Formats: sequence, C-alpha cells, structure tokens
Amino acid sequence: CPAAMLSLLSAHRGPAAVAMRTLCSHSAARQAEAIYWNDKHDSNESRFEKILIANRGEIACRVINSCKRLGIKSVAVHSEIDASSKFVQLADEAVCIGPAPTSKSYLNMEAILQAVKQTGAQAVHPGYGFLSENTVFAKRLEDLDVVFLGPNSKAIRAMGDKIESKRIANKAKVNCIPGFDGEVKDADEAVKIANDIGYPVMIKASAGGGGKGMRIAWNDKQAREGYRLSQEEAKSSFGDDRMLIEKFIDKPRHIEVQVLCDRHGNALYLNERECSIQRRNQKVIEEAPSVYIDPDTRKAMGAQATALAKAVGYDSAGTVEFLVDSKKNFYFLEMNTRLQVEHPITECITGVDIVHQMIRVGKGHPLLLTQKDIGVKGWAVECRVYAEDPYKAFGLPSIGRLTTYSEPTALENVRCDSGIQEGSEISIYYDPMICKLVTYGKDRQSALNTMVNALDNYVIRGVTHNIPLLRDIVTENRFVSGDITTNYLPEVYPDGFRGKQFSDRDRLNIAAVSAVVFAKNDLRNKTYLKKDRSNIVAGEAKKSFDWDIVASLDGKDLLCRVSYKEGGFTVAFEGSETLQIKDNFSLSDKVIPAVINGESVCMQMMARSFDERVTLQYLGTKCTTIVRTARAYDLSKFMPVRSDKDTSTTIKAPMPGLVKSVGVTVGQTVAEGQEICVLEAMKMQNSLSCAIAGKVKAVHFKAGETVNEEDVIVELEPLA
Repeated sequence: CPAAMLSLLSAHRGPAAVAMRTLCSHSAARQAEAIYWNDKHDSNESRFEKILIANRGEIACRVINSCKRLGIKSVAVHSEIDASSKFVQLADEAVCIGPAPTSKSYLNMEAILQAVKQTGAQAVHPGYGFLSENTVFAKRLEDLDVVFLGPNSKAIRAMGDKIESKRIANKAKVNCIPGFDGEVKDADEAVKIANDIGYPVMIKASAGGGGKGMRIAWNDKQAREGYRLSQEEAKSSFGDDRMLIEKFIDKPRHIEVQVLCDRHGNALYLNERECSIQRRNQKVIEEAPSVYIDPDTRKAMGAQATALAKAVGYDSAGTVEFLVDSKKNFYFLEMNTRLQVEHPITECITGVDIVHQMIRVGKGHPLLLTQKDIGVKGWAVECRVYAEDPYKAFGLPSIGRLTTYSEPTALENVRCDSGIQEGSEISIYYDPMICKLVTYGKDRQSALNTMVNALDNYVIRGVTHNIPLLRDIVTENRFVSGDITTNYLPEVYPDGFRGKQFSDRDRLNIAAVSAVVFAKNDLRNKTYLKKDRSNIVAGEAKKSFDWDIVASLDGKDLLCRVSYKEGGFTVAFEGSETLQIKDNFSLSDKVIPAVINGESVCMQMMARSFDERVTLQYLGTKCTTIVRTARAYDLSKFMPVRSDKDTSTTIKAPMPGLVKSVGVTVGQTVAEGQEICVLEAMKMQNSLSCAIAGKVKAVHFKAGETVNEEDVIVELEPLA
C-alpha cells in the first residue's frame, strides 16, 4: 500500500528515502485518482500553499493525504504524547501544542493559533470534534486573515442551537418531528394533543432521564393512562411532574444526507448514509446508500437538506441528519456543521473527494459539480474498528500498544482510514478508534462479502478490539436482509454480545486446525539443522507421521487421529468426520489461509502456549482449544481443578480510565446495587456499583487517579 509505505518512510532522511517517498507519493496519487474519479476542479485554479490541521489521528491523516495529492504543504499540531504518531510523520511540519489532556492541547485554542502564526498557514482544517464547530475559533482565525475550512460562524451558531435550528428548519419547510413543547396540563389535553400530532406519540417528563417518566401511546386510552403513570413516576423520580408530548418514530432509522455548498449560492447533496447500527448513540457500522431509501425518498430528503443549507447560508461540507419511520416518513434531527466521520463511504459511491472540495470552497472557488453529476455507483460499507471490548456493553475502551498490526489493504476494494501503525499506543486520553475499515462493491452483498474477508484478514495484537462484534453483525440475517433500526443491537443481542455462536461444523474446523498446529509444532521440535533425526527406522527416514490427539473446546473433548503425508494432514474424528487440511501455512503466520476439504477457511493464530493451548480467531471470535496427546489427556484427569475466585466483594475497573469520584469511605455500609464510584474513559463516564450488601473494607484509589483494567478500586466485607 503506497500510502502506508509513505507514512513509514516519512521519518527517514537521505537520498534513498527521498527517492522512495517520491515513488510512493506518485503511486498513492494514482490510487487517489482512481478513487476520486468524479472530483471536478480546474487544474489551473489558485490553491492554498499551506494548511494546518487542527486535529489528530485518522482524520488528520485523511486531510494530509488530500493536501499531498494537491501539492499543498501540511502542518500537524500534536500533543506531547502524539509526538511520534502517524499523522505527525505524514505532515510536512509539526508543532507541539501541549500535554496529553485535550483541554491542554487539541482544545487549547491559544496554542493552536500560535502554531498558525508560527508556520504561516493560510488555512486551518478542523476535522471533526475538538474545535470543528467552535464559532469563537472560526472568528479568531478570520481575525488573523486565515481561512477556516468549514462553514461560516453564523451557520455553525444557528445549527448548533437546537431551538434555532428547528425554527429555521420549519421555516425552510423541512420535516420536523411533530410535538408540543409546552406543558401538558392534564389527561384530557394529552389526548387532544396526541390526536393533533397523530399516533403513536411519546409522553415524557420534562425533567426526565434514564427511561423514567416515559410512555408510548398508540390510542386515546393509552394516552390517558400513559399520562397519569408517567406524571406519577416523574414526580417521585425527579420531583417535577411537567409533561411533554411528541411524535413517536416507529422503528426509527438514522439516515443522514451529505451536503456540499459554496459561497456562490450552489448547494447539492451527495446521497444518503445509513447509520442505524449504534451503541450508546454512537455509530458502529454505516453504509451508503441506504437499503431502505428509494429514489423518490432520496430526492425528497436531498431537496430538504439543501433547502436547509441554503436557508442558513451554508458554505462547506455538512451533514443533515434525519429519523425515518416504518412508513418512510423522515424528520429532521440536526445538522452537523463539519466533516463527518463516515464521509469515506460517500466518496466511494460518488467519486468526490469531499476534503478537496472543502479546500476549494474555502479558497473561494465555486463548485463545478452539479446535482446531475452525483449518482449512486455501487455500494460502500464502513466498520469502525475500535480498541474496545465488545463483550462489555457492546464496547468498553481498551488501551495498550499495538504489538502487531496489519491492515487488509492487499485485498481489492478495501480502504483503511487509520491514524495508527504497528507500535502505536492507544491511550486513555483520546477516542479509541483504530481504523475506519471501508469496503466497496458493485452491490450491497459484494461490499459485505469483501467486508467479511477484510475483517478476517485484519491483524491486531496488543489491544482488545471490536472485530468479533463487527464480523458477527455483517453476517447476521437481519442485517444482511436490511431489516435494521436504531434498536438493532439490543434487539438482536438482548443479553449483550457473547461472541459467535459456533455450530458443530465450526467446532470441528477449529479442533482440526488446532490439532494440525499441534502436529506441525511436534514435527518442528523433532527437526534441527534442516534434517529429521528422530524418525529413522531401519536406516530410512519416515515420510508419514501419526498422532492420537484429544482436542478440548467449549466443554467437549474430541478424540481424533492426525496423519501427515507430504502436502497435507488428515484429521479423523472418532465417530464423526474426516477432514483433509492442506499444509499451506507455517507456525509463524498470523493469518492462516486454511483449506479444509477443498474449502478456503480463514483463521488467525492468536497464541500458542506451553500448556498445549492453541488460540485461534475464527469467524471473528477467539476460541481456545486444549490440544493434548491421548496419553496426556488420560493423565490430566488426575490433576486438581482450580476453583473460581469470588469477586463479589471487590469493585474492579472494567477498563483503564480516570476515577472521577468515589462515593464511599472505609467503614461505610452499602446496599446491593449502590453506586460506589464513577470511572471515565475516552469521553465516557461509567457508574460502578456493588454486587452485594456489605461494609467498605478498603478504598485503593481516589478521585483524579488513573486505573488499569482489573485494578481493585474498592474492597467490601459481606454483612454478617
């Protein structure tokens, strides 16, 4: 991958490195031209000479790559902890703006403005997050005669105010969620308002939260009863019984429209993106276009999105977000006045370099694209690969160093937008995103098939990641059929994600490959100096070998005979099938392209331990198999079994993070389920409660201190 090679070479100096960087730059440019086949511009138009990127990670890399393609010098600003990051290496210049905490670095407006002055940057691209929607920052840049590569501050301010944005949307005749924002006096008025809005409606407490004081009503009877129950619940929970009513969106989908506007009154839409797969209101998987939206609905949504943009005087790339119900009625949610995280999938199906167009517009050039130029070519899917544990609330952050890292960019129609490389550190200070993995195909199924292959070949070691969840979703029946809503995850995984549920065939495949790994290791142990000296019989070297093996996984013991002849292995399971496995991988391979009975099966070698445990990743999920000879298995029955440790008396950190507060002291009596402390990790706050009633024995951390995963924060003593 030329772009990846370029990032590795960027830190090196000397004629050879310069020549190689030039070669890789040209190759990367050719790749970009193939991707951005519809990126209309005048090659002779004026350009910025230098752009500063006020962001970090993958989005900084993304903007820098467009700058390189256009021959524009780039400046990276970075925190102390990011000094050796990929985006810093890619940039032409880099300026340190402070310590790791965002408040002292990427939100440190004064330091960034000083970097702008110091480097002579003519424009600043804010990426997303941090200062990307900060009107004060945009105005300060304007005062310095530096271009803010985003919309004007008036548009940012208008769309950032929820009340004002709804007022502007209504005036622009954009569909908004019908509702009554005033206080509902009694049950009779609740019924009247519900009929005016149209059922179903959501009756909810003005001061509500956590799902309390909230009811859905589908008719007059439910409206009366729901009003009474919600009001009583609100009064007891919040001490405030004021009630609101708004339209309930049945089976909601989160669908957004990408808009692109200039300073000459032109506005167009680049189709929609389906963003309904979410956890904790954060997107996990996106795709473009949406399987749910037909051409007429797309046109109507696009027309309203551009009407809103024009009404507010918008002049950059932005995203108008909608909720879409089960009857394809769509309602305005908000407008994101910045480059969206998931913009690559729009680029894939339209051929437009959105970052380039933002730069052109910032320079004052009109859009050369028209709405007729924007079609839908193929299908694109994006999976957000995070350093998260998907088995904990669909993803609690993980930190650590990427000891081994290999993106699946060798596969066709795969795009990886990442800001890390092998050796990079995932810290507690920033978002845990590893990569935006994008796949493209002529249709949705082609894109999904490529995504499955890409996830299977994506090698990440050193941190826990969410590939098991992503891999399971993109092959799950409801998702594949397109039957999704914003409630998809809790509906499909009501008890949380538990990993791939392996079939008997899956277990045989895992056991067979694990047994072959055992056999290959045994063969290697008997060979040295490229000669086999342990299997000499009557002066002739043996050409075949056999092992009687027991493979134990998922509580089942599978007895098999493994036989080797040059070119492959035969694994015969007692009372079951016989599998032929091609000898086409080595024990050092991270990805195992296994061929089982002529069928390709992709696995990853995660670990091999001294106690005969083989851990493979198969269908996205890790599985550990204990592989022993039949003799070792018989003897293992005499080994004592280790009992599980009682952890109910300890409150452990489920992830690395910062202790925000500790609500108990030594000697205090606590009730079962009582909140003990609050832990913050990567912009998320998590309340930790106790599993039993007891007395606080010890408090090991206080507010402001950092903890690692599994650190004991508080110890309890059970009540007598």
